[in-house]
Order: sequence, then structure tokens, then C-alpha cells
Amino acid sequence: MGAVRPVCVLGLGLIGGSVLRAADAAGYPVWGATESALDADAARAEGFSVEPSVADAVRRAASTDALVVLAVPLPAVEPVLREIAALAPECRLTDVVSVKGPVVDAVSRLLPRARYAGGHPMAGLSASGWAASDAELFQDAAWVVTADVEESEEDGAVSATDPTLWREVARLALDCGGQVVPATAAEHDAAVARVSHLPHMMAAVLAAVGADGGPLALTLGAGSFRDGTRVMASRPELVRAMCEGNRQALLDAVDDALGRLGAARGALASTGSVAATVQAGHSARLAWERLTGPREEGVTEVPVTNLARLVALGRAGGRVIDLTDRTAMVRMPQPPSSASGV
Repeated sequence: MGAVRPVCVLGLGLIGGSVLRAADAAGYPVWGATESALDADAARAEGFSVEPSVADAVRRAASTDALVVLAVPLPAVEPVLREIAALAPECRLTDVVSVKGPVVDAVSRLLPRARYAGGHPMAGLSASGWAASDAELFQDAAWVVTADVEESEEDGAVSATDPTLWREVARLALDCGGQVVPATAAEHDAAVARVSHLPHMMAAVLAAVGADGGPLALTLGAGSFRDGTRVMASRPELVRAMCEGNRQALLDAVDDALGRLGAARGALASTGSVAATVQAGHSARLAWERLTGPREEGVTEVPVTNLARLVALGRAGGRVIDLTDRTAMVRMPQPPSSASGV
């Protein structure tokens, strides 16, 4: 693999711990820090380097020009960024927080000289903590790496994200097993509101409605209820931080869902049929399977410096599957055949 930049992971729960494990397995010099004594002791017991405090880990990062990975819940982001600002104000920084807008805002206010590209691996479990972490968690998972770009009609768009730093973060994501999806922070938040945060809200409602049916309803709950409510086994404070941190985008998604549920109720009451709702959902599910499952595909090479082009390809469903010093190889889904029915 050759010489690689060290990686400092702040936060050793499910995602941060998995980043530490995966980066270590990929050959990166790694260390971490966490406020959880339980997680710190467990990581040390497995032979990982865990500094006594976040400040100690950041000092080490500053002295080695490491890439700092912020892997704490959203409410802890600002306090940790203040520590980083005091000790490594020009550090290389990424994060794995599930909402990007508030992190971008906090970094711009507290660490204006930092070189930053946000991240969000779309992988997780209902379990949490170091004990749940896994070096294989990100295998083939979409991993958003954000780029702050201002697109123009001309081919060369202005970018506020350093392409070199973006490439380093993308390289780490690939080496951890992920597939990189370039996106702006705003587009990321709008998208995950619909496919991650709304599902958590719907799961909460579904679980509560099921429980209101009493012991008989719950004892009859099988696959659809189990799968539909799985994420409600997560710690409530983590779900709240994620959903409340993406308030406006989630409100838009909830409004869309309420409109569709209202239409379904109206159709059921007036005609006795929910065919339109079911067919729309069936088609949407097949579209998701086509984009994320095995499929015919093409690969496009894009200069790493052209972040606007990479973001555009990410918007169209593309994933970066490899990088060189100069180019990104983007795997693009092919249009479905007319026989697919989607």
C-alpha cells in the first residue's frame, strides 16, 4: 500500500469503532479516543491504540498531520470541534455523522482553516458501542463524501472543497470497503431524510401502532412488523439526534409521506382499493434494487479535480469504485430494459 497518512478517530462507537478497525485492517496507522471508558478499555484490550483523552488524540494528530475522523453523535460535534480548534486548527478533517448541514456550519464557524470534506457511510446496526463495531461493516456500502461546489454552465466549476483532501477521504472510504457517492451537503441531507430519517420515524409510528393492538397483535407480529420496526431497537437518543438535526429536510419528507398516506386512506374509504399506493411502492422498491443490487453497469473516468462532475454523477446514482492520483472511476447504473417493468 505504500506510505499512507495516519488516521485519528474521535469516537469509538459502532461507526467510529468500525472505521478504526477497517482502517487498521487496510494498513493505516490508526489511533482513537472516546469519552466512554467502557469502549476505550474494550478497544485497548483488542490491541488498538486509544489515547487517554480527545485532546491527547488531537495533539498526536497535529504532530503527524493525520486525517481526523469525527465519529461522535451530532450533539457532541461542537464541543469536540472546539477541542480540535484549540490544538489543530488547520487539520485535515472528515466525519461520519448522519447529518451534514449542521456539521458543515460548525466547521465553518469553529475551524475555518481546516481542510474538510464531510462523510457518511450508509451502514449501521441497531446495536451500538465498540462491541458492535466490525471491520467489515462498510463492505460495498454507499459512503457519501461531500464536495462544496458551485456549478456553472461552464465545464470548470468553482469548488470550496480541496480536491486533494476530498481524494484522501474518498480513498479512506474505499479502503474501508465502501463505495463513494459524491454529493453536496444539502443534497445529502435531503436524500437521507427520505431513505433513513423518515424510515426511523415511520418505524416509531409502526411500532407504537402495533403495540396499541395489545398482546395479541404483538404476538402475531412477524416478518413485516419485525423488519419495519428493526431500527427502533436503536438507542432513542441517537435516533432523536439524527432526526432532529435534519429537521427541515425531514419535515419535507414527512409531509410527502402524510400526503401519500392520506391519499391511500381516501382511496380505501371511497373505493375499497389501495392499488395505486401499493403499485407505486412496488415500483419504487424495484428501482432501489436495480440501483443497489447486481446489474449491468458502465464505468466513467473523471478527473478528481472536477468535483462538480463527480457530484453530478453521484446525483445520477454513480459510485466511485477506485481512484488514482488523478482520476476517479465512477460506476454508473445502466437504464433498465423495457422488459424490466420499472
